[in-house]
Amino acid sequence: MNKSYKVNEIKPAWKLIIHGIIALYAMLCVVPFFLVVAISFTDEKTLGLNGYSFIPAKLSFDAYSYILSGSSMVLQAYGITILATFVGTFLGLLVTSLYAYAISRKDFRYGRFFTGYAAVTMLFSGGLVPWYLVCTQLLHLNDTFYALIIPYLINAFFVIIMKTFFQSGVPDSIVESAKLDGAGEFRIFFSIVTRISLPAFATVGLFLALTYWNDWWLPMMFIEDQSLVNLQFLLYRIQNNMVFLTSSLVSADASASVADMPAESARMAMAVLATGPIILAYPFVQKYFVKGLTLGAVKG
Repeated sequence: MNKSYKVNEIKPAWKLIIHGIIALYAMLCVVPFFLVVAISFTDEKTLGLNGYSFIPAKLSFDAYSYILSGSSMVLQAYGITILATFVGTFLGLLVTSLYAYAISRKDFRYGRFFTGYAAVTMLFSGGLVPWYLVCTQLLHLNDTFYALIIPYLINAFFVIIMKTFFQSGVPDSIVESAKLDGAGEFRIFFSIVTRISLPAFATVGLFLALTYWNDWWLPMMFIEDQSLVNLQFLLYRIQNNMVFLTSSLVSADASASVADMPAESARMAMAVLATGPIILAYPFVQKYFVKGLTLGAVKG
């Protein structure tokens, strides 16, 4: 006789152990970020003598002062990153969800073809040079804000996630009832499907937001106008400048200035500036995240 065990039947002692293990694992995931924050506020010379520590032996804001010395440029880069993240996430969700909803419908004649077309792009690509030529020669994205948005606008993996969710999470009876009441496809999608599919939208939206926020590749490829440089690429350039100064300058005056440069703590400060704001987005989608990934994974 098969025995079925429920969560409620787990003994309190085992619950305590399981919760303790999960809490310990969560702490281990968060601790490195706290260490990065502590290092970013540690004096560079003290850091070289004592090494890394969770409690700064000598508190210093030199790393942030060095990075924010061109504060207007940093703030402008922050603005470009925030704008690109919001616009890219919104447009990406719109395009991805419309594509996924179309191929998820059983009455769409070419659903298999377009599903296969999306899946093929996950396995094969045209290469870097054709991609660059299309973006620059055909789409003319050089030195435009659109260069930070369009190349990442749709991702086949996200399409498959949303397609699977729509197939298993949106009942056909609701769609058919709406059609009988005279609703069109767009009315059904925007008024009914989007409200049912909040977990899928939250999950894919978080992935898209992370993609746009952490991107430095597109500005490096397409942007020369300094007013369009985003935060990640600006920090990347600052880091490269520090590496160049510490490795190439050999004159006495230059060596003195380089010795005072907060190289290691500045790297950690860059990580804090780059990751801090996007972390705040996770709590708003946390309750939808796991459900959005798993609800459509297995059909009952």
